[in-house]
Amino acid sequence: MQASELLRRIQSNGAPVVVDTRSEFEFRRGHIPGAINAPLRKILLNRANLPQDKEREMVILCEHGQRAMIARFLLGLHSYRNTDLLDGHMKHWKQANLPLES
Repeated sequence: MQASELLRRIQSNGAPVVVDTRSEFEFRRGHIPGAINAPLRKILLNRANLPQDKEREMVILCEHGQRAMIARFLLGLHSYRNTDLLDGHMKHWKQANLPLES
């Protein structure tokens, strides 16, 4: 999903669940508004606080993409099928000066 599309959907209250797979420290330094923090290590251990509804639309991201790709694969193994990756991830979001929460 493009960053501009995600921002539009966040602002219109039609946003998917935004899953940020970065560490708790990275997340606290700034994240996409409304995102949940599910560090990759917690997803690996099946301890992430994820939606119970496995059909719910989710956009997965990290800083550059590697952790998000692994997380998407792992979530697929746990029957989450409606997942997408954020194009450019947080690196692009920050470079575009899009809104952050901390």
